[in-house]
Amino acid sequence: MTFASFGDFLAMGHHGLYVWSAYGLGLFVVALNIASPLLARRRYLQEEARRLRREKSL
Repeated sequence: MTFASFGDFLAMGHHGLYVWSAYGLGLFVVALNIASPLLARRRYLQEEARRLRREKSL
């Protein structure tokens, strides 16, 4: 498929809203799948460090 201008490319034959929102949603899900385990790991390590400090002080 060829487009006459960049505006036509963004409009995607009047389906641009659907196309770009689908890309955006897909990118959001990928980013969430990357960020979620990283944040969970950080939270786990912080909790373990707190637990070890607590055990050390006893």
